[in-house]
Amino acid sequence: HASAVLKLATFVVRQTSQLSPSVWLIHSFIHSFIHSFIHSFIHSFIHSFIHSKPLPKSADVVVIGGGSLGCQTLYHLCKLGMTNVVLLERDRLTAGTTWHTAGLLWQLRPSDTEVELLAHTRNVISSELEEETDLETGWIQNGGLFIASNKQRLDEYKRLMSLGKAYGIESYVLSPAETKDLYPLMNVKDLYGTLYVPKDGTMDPAGTCTTLSRAATARGATVIENCPVTGIQVKVDDLGVKRVKEVETAHGTIQTPCVVNCAGVWATKLGEMAGVNVPLIAMHHAYVVTERIEGIQNMPNVRDHDASVYLRLQGDALSVGGYEHNPIFWNDVSCNNCVYKSDKSFTADHKPLMGEAPEVRGFFLGCGFNSAGMMLGGGCGKELAHWINHGRPEKDMCGYDIRRFHHSLTNNNRWIRERSHESYAKNYSVVFPFDEPLASRNMRTDPFHQVLQEQGCVFQERHGWERPGWFNRGGPAPVLDYDYYGAYDVPKNTDYKYSEILGKEYTFDFPPHHDAIRDECLSCRNAVAVFDMSYFGKFYLTGPDAKKAADWLFTADVNKAPGSTVYTCMLNKRGGVESDLTVSRLEPSPAHHPLTPESNGLEMLRITSHFRSVLCDLCVDSRELLQEVLNSDLSNDAFPFSTHKIVNAAGHKVRAMRLSFVGEMGWELHIPKESCLPVYHAVMAAGAKYGICNAGYRAIDSLSIEKGMDLRPDDTPLEAGLAFTCKMKTSIPFLGRQALEAQKAEGLRRRIVCFTVDEKVPMFGLEAIFRNGVPVGHLRRSEFRFAIDKTIGYGYIRNPDGGVVSPDFVRSREFTLERMGVTYKATAHLKSPFDPENKHVKGIYG
Repeated sequence: HASAVLKLATFVVRQTSQLSPSVWLIHSFIHSFIHSFIHSFIHSFIHSFIHSKPLPKSADVVVIGGGSLGCQTLYHLCKLGMTNVVLLERDRLTAGTTWHTAGLLWQLRPSDTEVELLAHTRNVISSELEEETDLETGWIQNGGLFIASNKQRLDEYKRLMSLGKAYGIESYVLSPAETKDLYPLMNVKDLYGTLYVPKDGTMDPAGTCTTLSRAATARGATVIENCPVTGIQVKVDDLGVKRVKEVETAHGTIQTPCVVNCAGVWATKLGEMAGVNVPLIAMHHAYVVTERIEGIQNMPNVRDHDASVYLRLQGDALSVGGYEHNPIFWNDVSCNNCVYKSDKSFTADHKPLMGEAPEVRGFFLGCGFNSAGMMLGGGCGKELAHWINHGRPEKDMCGYDIRRFHHSLTNNNRWIRERSHESYAKNYSVVFPFDEPLASRNMRTDPFHQVLQEQGCVFQERHGWERPGWFNRGGPAPVLDYDYYGAYDVPKNTDYKYSEILGKEYTFDFPPHHDAIRDECLSCRNAVAVFDMSYFGKFYLTGPDAKKAADWLFTADVNKAPGSTVYTCMLNKRGGVESDLTVSRLEPSPAHHPLTPESNGLEMLRITSHFRSVLCDLCVDSRELLQEVLNSDLSNDAFPFSTHKIVNAAGHKVRAMRLSFVGEMGWELHIPKESCLPVYHAVMAAGAKYGICNAGYRAIDSLSIEKGMDLRPDDTPLEAGLAFTCKMKTSIPFLGRQALEAQKAEGLRRRIVCFTVDEKVPMFGLEAIFRNGVPVGHLRRSEFRFAIDKTIGYGYIRNPDGGVVSPDFVRSREFTLERMGVTYKATAHLKSPFDPENKHVKGIYG
């Protein structure tokens, strides 16, 4: 009866509407209203007395939310062998955001990780599920077409096309005339070009989730609809750690150690039940469905990013939606109201929220997908399931991990609202290499912030911190309060110098301030430069078992004498690098000191993650300069490389570490907060005669790439050329050692390689790598190398046959790099071509 009523309502509205724009919108509104009203009434009636299945008393995992992410996570948990898993849905499957999603799946995005996640979703939806269940998911491979209205947009598409070649994704850049041949109904007069991906497509959200749930239940899972969660109880263990205990519902309680929050726009409310901050904002999203359009059948789906709209083929009609600068915030997300409008959840950096919440062990997140929950669902569901089952995901999911946000931000309503608004407003913006947010800036600053800003520092934002990007010769460029791009009657910022400078960064060519960054780099190479690295993290490891913990956590042997510093890695169980860092052995201190916390004579180590720290003075003349500021002999014999000591700097106690992040002789000065500015001014005054200059992270990126590395949790030290950091010749066990031993025995299937290009061409990463014309990988990272006036990049290459990637495999063939469809001859290096023997960091020049 419900189905008949809905069909009748649809028929009545369609019979009274015409295809004129005004009536078309009225039709869409009335149809949506009637559909929503009847749907809400029927389900409220059913929900009042029907509960689909009895609750189990306990479960290994309880997934909350029956949308794309919930169903995908449940399915992949079952594929890992977990059967005592339950999915709870407050209404019916897909009743939240998923039911009205467009179901589009594009294969190309400006992120290698996301390309891989999308590929897995496509595989699950287009073949795996149907083969497993004999049920259809509604997958339609009608292709995808990205429209470019200007050169910058087409350049972005060309970058995607080149990246796609590294993954075997078929795509073509088309002229307006070629686009017209493909899509005859399209007006191409104002087009600059398009990107056509033939194997893109759409999926039916309801069909997909139903098939996923059936596949999961066939493997032993339980799916319970019409079962709203009313509470989540946590317990505190003997170590004071909060852990998930049980899930309370309107129909009973389930004991469980693990909850997965896949509740979409309700995720924040669900988090509150367990004392977990879920930083996302719900917003209304407008879309309309057209009447029948003759000739539209079998046309590809379209994204017009510059107009900020998408067009999804829907039989012989189109579903049309977009993203405006003034979306309507949905402020009252109640657990008691259903949504039958198009509502989406957006996050502060336009990335999903995944992983285990830092507040409560066993509370996992899978929400905040910024309108990409269907297309990323398969890949993210797989990674989340692996995260739950094995403690870590398989891929590099750091950009999605909820822990990327500092706890001071995740409960800051202003930050959440402003940043989420900007991510919505820029949903279809070109993704430029050096873009920065304008919303909620200056949330976390260090003692140098004001003095560096006065000297023209153009700041970057990372994890809420303002860190120096580069220094503008035109004077201060402060970041102003967010203006919501002029929406909501907020006055738009005028004469906004920072925004104007940022706008000049919007290019895939060398930016206008390329020369300013060059000067910072060459000053570091040839004279002296000072870097504020306060943003990097510092940790202390102390206690009776500090040595035992260090042996297990760190790949290198850090059992050195006090005053020593060791470069090392921390691995996961699979041998992937979770962090590279330095570990410094400290003298025990009976009295409190900001540079050496009280340790009561116990073992103590200082861990400086890369994420590193404070004021760093690097380059050729750094020793002569600092010798005038510090009261310590800085000669090689008295202060060797990779050592540290507490010294006096301009009357202030600091810890000096002889380290280098950019391949030159230098020292890091770790300074108590109140002493930062006096020490900085003393260094700058002494450095005037040496030509000292301030430098930022853009210079660090260019300089450090000359020493070469790129690390993620899915890379091992052996693949990254960091075998020297691993104590493999000792018998000391460490986390990940078994995986490294196995990898070493069977040979490397991928290996990092350095590439240089003689032509002066900008590259930023994601460029395809070809060996004798065959794609073998892509650049992870690339910068312009000012010292030799060349582009340099690093990428992990693989053997197309699946065999070992030996040094001879690299040396024996010719390599090319493809940037935006253009191929450049490249030289491959197994070691950095810059100072391969690391003499400079040891103070050996000439």
